Amino acid sequence: MKNKAPLFVTGIGTDVGKTVVSAIMVEYLKADYWKPIQSGDLDNSDTMKVKALVSNPISKFHKEAYRLNQPFSPHKSARLDGVEIDLEKIIIPETDNQLVIEGAGGLMVPLNNKHFIIDLIQKFNAEVILVVKHYLGSINHTLLSLELLKARGIVVNKIIFNGDRDEDSESIILSRHDNCHASIPLINDLSRNQVKNQVIL
Repeated sequence: MKNKAPLFVTGIGTDVGKTVVSAIMVEYLKADYWKPIQSGDLDNSDTMKVKALVSNPISKFHKEAYRLNQPFSPHKSARLDGVEIDLEKIIIPETDNQLVIEGAGGLMVPLNNKHFIIDLIQKFNAEVILVVKHYLGSINHTLLSLELLKARGIVVNKIIFNGDRDEDSESIILSRHDNCHASIPLINDLSRNQVKNQVIL
């Protein structure tokens, strides 16, 4: 089912699987994809990675608003590039299709001296797909993220547990925030077929 609000894929931190989850969602929903800010890895960007994993002919891949050369937090990468990220210049693409937006890092990743990823989510009136990967400290990071989203009045569409399961961690998280949730296994050598066979929505 298509959702009217944009779906913003964010994580409890970096390297938790946002790009994998984005690819699965884009394929399943035949949605459009947009990464507003790419920091570093411009020759193998997240847009390129998702596009390579999606096989349906409907999805469109929209151009980034900012393409920054250095692989740091967006505010630092922008400073090194001699630019300042301006939220007013980050315009959501026009599309009649469902839009999946992939963020950078977690909610409080700075974009400039004033704004953070969470401010971008609010600007777009997006619903959040929160990607969680279990590690020592992940319960704290997950609950803090969920509390912040709740305080800002941002809808959490779904929590996605990515990788090896940890029932102790998941039970604590879901006892405090009984959101709709799903799990995907750790996938090695990710391919189009593996992405197509995952169902998380």
